[in-house]
Amino acid sequence: MAGFDLSGRRIWVAGHRGMVGSALCRRLESEKCEVITVDRELVDLRRQGDVEEWMSNAHPDVVVIAAATVGGIMANDSRPAEFLYDNLLIETNIIHSAWQLGLDKLLLLGSTCIYPRLAPQPIAEDSLLSGPLEPTNEWYAIAKIAGIKLCDAYRRQHGCDFVSAQPANLYGPHDNFDLQSGHVLPALMRKIHDANVSRTQKVEIWGTGNPLREFLHVDDLADALVFLLRHYNQSGQINVGSGEEVSIAKLAAMIGEVVGYTGEFSFAPDKPDGPPRKLADSRRLKAMGWQPQTRLVEGLQSTYRWYLDSMQRPQTTFPPTT
Repeated sequence: MAGFDLSGRRIWVAGHRGMVGSALCRRLESEKCEVITVDRELVDLRRQGDVEEWMSNAHPDVVVIAAATVGGIMANDSRPAEFLYDNLLIETNIIHSAWQLGLDKLLLLGSTCIYPRLAPQPIAEDSLLSGPLEPTNEWYAIAKIAGIKLCDAYRRQHGCDFVSAQPANLYGPHDNFDLQSGHVLPALMRKIHDANVSRTQKVEIWGTGNPLREFLHVDDLADALVFLLRHYNQSGQINVGSGEEVSIAKLAAMIGEVVGYTGEFSFAPDKPDGPPRKLADSRRLKAMGWQPQTRLVEGLQSTYRWYLDSMQRPQTTFPPTT
């Protein structure tokens, strides 16, 4: 299939130290391109002048926006202003500068939380803006929806090859395992690991355990992003999912088996569940020829091995941004 050639391109991975960005950098090592990065200590992506100056000096040909302020239900609920402000500015500054500098391509990363809370399942791309959002993550979702529309606006007004992809719940190496700010899978893994180490006989899980979720290994996402850079050039977002769905209760049991935890699980129905179900309809992407490779049980095993190894590296941190 003919498409956009990555050979010889300078590709800026914004957010290279996070889970998604680091996976994409690893994936791009096998391509004939040059990956460029910049640390957030040097360039604050929320400051327009900083972004414009760095991009004009670095001369990227392509940018993938994997930089974002992210987190689970607790982080979204307690830091709404930060989630909305940071993500709006990061997207706006990079997208506008990409247009100013005439970049060849831009790919914005979002999340399937952009879709309505009660969207028909599996969630198709045309469900966007068809109903109310999930209240526990609406701040992040609104920012990402704005980013999608901004890409579409620059495409419509200026003819820019700016696209956006919405992955399912991600997990894998370099995830955020913090109990306060992490997403459900890494936070559960950390919680169950800690219980196993301390020999705690019961682990409490927020909510009822009934919601169904789809999880995508970050290395599969990275491969999908390279595929989309080559072959996707359309307005609107495209979903990236595994197609494998599991309840939160079943996920906890699977993690327990991987960790070796033999205690019990209890649930806190007074805590928020989030949407009852969230399965992405990824038929468009799969019809183009891409397929995920990592089964959930295999991904959980490799992620836990990485987590155990990370604890042997004192310098390792788990920042709340990707």
